[in-house]
Amino acid sequence: MKRYLALAAIAFATVAASAQWGNPAEDIPAYNAAAPHAPLPPVLSGGQLSGPYFAHPYQVTTYQMAQKIPTVLHQLPCYCRCDRAMGHNSLHSCFEGTHGAACSTCMKEDVYAYQQTKLGRTPAQIRTGIEKGEWMNIDLEAAKL
Repeated sequence: MKRYLALAAIAFATVAASAQWGNPAEDIPAYNAAAPHAPLPPVLSGGQLSGPYFAHPYQVTTYQMAQKIPTVLHQLPCYCRCDRAMGHNSLHSCFEGTHGAACSTCMKEDVYAYQQTKLGRTPAQIRTGIEKGEWMNIDLEAAKL
């Protein structure tokens, strides 16, 4: 009887421990499924794009791209996991402050979203590409408006 209880306890502990990791395919960061119903907070712009967070031209370029597609970014997740650490609710949140300029994940996803939008992709199609990791090979130095 003790063996069965010990095995049951081990099985329960294994299930409980593995449940916290979940299915990676279902572990998508926060995003909004539809376009915003109210005006979004502004993306940093103009004179705000200077200082230590904007030492590289591509940092300014990514913010200029974000300014052009705010409703698209609102509908996309950010895989730097700032939804957990900073309470962000989408990729747009990253560009409301300086976080986006300090994070290559945010910048690469933004450039990817901008390029895909220019190709006529919908936010849902872009989100699928982001979930597949298609943004990972973006060359920030080569990013152009």
